[in-house]
Amino acid sequence: MENAILSKVMNHQQTKTIIHDDFLLQNEKAKILFHDYAKDMPVIDYHNHLPPDEIATNKKFENLTQIWLKGDHYKWRAMRGLGVNEKFITGNTSDEEKFMAWASCFPETVRNPLFHWSQMELNFPFGINQYLNQNSASEIYANCNELLQEDHFSTQGILKQFNVKMVGTTDDPCDTLEFHRQLQNQNIGIKVLPSFRPDKAFNTADKNAFVAYLQKLETCCGVKINTLSDLLNALEIRLNYFHEQGCRVSDHGLFHMPLLFENTASLEEEFKIFIGDKNVLEFSQPERLMGVVLLHLCKLYHKKGWVQQFHLGPIRNNNSKLLNSIGADAGVDSIGDFSQAQALAKFLDALDKTDQLTKTILYNINPADNEVFAAMCWNFNDGKIKGKIQYGSGWWFLDQKDGIEKQLNALSNMGTISTFVGMITDSRSFLSYSRHEYFRRVLCNLLGHEMETGLIPDDEKWIGNMVKDICYNNASRSNVVSRKLL
Repeated sequence: MENAILSKVMNHQQTKTIIHDDFLLQNEKAKILFHDYAKDMPVIDYHNHLPPDEIATNKKFENLTQIWLKGDHYKWRAMRGLGVNEKFITGNTSDEEKFMAWASCFPETVRNPLFHWSQMELNFPFGINQYLNQNSASEIYANCNELLQEDHFSTQGILKQFNVKMVGTTDDPCDTLEFHRQLQNQNIGIKVLPSFRPDKAFNTADKNAFVAYLQKLETCCGVKINTLSDLLNALEIRLNYFHEQGCRVSDHGLFHMPLLFENTASLEEEFKIFIGDKNVLEFSQPERLMGVVLLHLCKLYHKKGWVQQFHLGPIRNNNSKLLNSIGADAGVDSIGDFSQAQALAKFLDALDKTDQLTKTILYNINPADNEVFAAMCWNFNDGKIKGKIQYGSGWWFLDQKDGIEKQLNALSNMGTISTFVGMITDSRSFLSYSRHEYFRRVLCNLLGHEMETGLIPDDEKWIGNMVKDICYNNASRSNVVSRKLL
């Protein structure tokens, strides 16, 4: 009997992972800050790419591959780099085979943020406290698949397990928002609100796609788009519709801000010819068109009291072979090295000098631009709104421990961390909410270390309440989500 008990204890010790109660908390103050102040704070996730239909229908996933690997381009990138054939990533092999392929190469992701994220996602909500590898894969797959059939592992159930109070989806102006309306009627205890993402309305790189998009916009607005003014009118119609459905946030994913945004007669004329003449295939002023449309929209955001977000810097779809075979978001995007400061300053100033600059969150993807973005924010605070211009959380390639710490340090050095509106998932996966916990652990560890070394006050209540603000309260108080909508 004793040997059997000892064997179970030894097996448990052998499978216990680095993900434990004090994971990433490397000092005593950090442990207090996290467990007593950060851990139980609700989550406002004001920017993600979760499908609203899957929330509205309270979807249950068939298996772990469906919820964990499908659409996760972080994992896809790692698998390709570790020599996994594409058929086991996005191909037509079975879900179980794809999971086994991921499990076989997972141990080799040590020191990549995927190692931390994935083990955290297994630990919570699944309660799996053993390392994923070839030997454990079958048991983990079976156990998680069984749990996924339970009610608290539906999409709504998972959100509630993670204590999510608000989900901000990312939605095209042409979206009907029918599932958001369904969710309003369901009253599930979690606000699921749309975000206005109009990037396709000024992307002329592919004429056929652009013209097709304008036709789609015409249909949902009930207006004909023959001129640039017509386009601006159509977008305003959709913006008003989004506002009626509870939207208070816009988002834009750009290489960089436009340096040209003054409208001209030549731009108006070229726009008419470009969309009306089948023989004209290229638009010669794409940046100016983007600038004119974007400036018009930003003024409307201010009028409506919205928050505007700008995600700047990535080079997307670099691998044309995978783009052609799989499509966009295949895991072949990268960090761009665009010049950011001049255009960003000029654009924000154009809005500010007419008092039409609304609350703004700026995200950079190139770590070399951390201080550039953090400093830029404080050029346009006006003394009227606390934390009006935000340097957004570490994003995409920068949302791991090192990137989060660097973002927090740049923010602190150039501005005030106390007004920071905190973390986002920016993810298509319902399991990615562990990244809010990950962020909170990194934040508490950083502040705890500085409390212990005398760099900031060793005052638990003072610093602890600031942690609460960063984790939840600042976002709750701001127009990132209206308190009336919480």
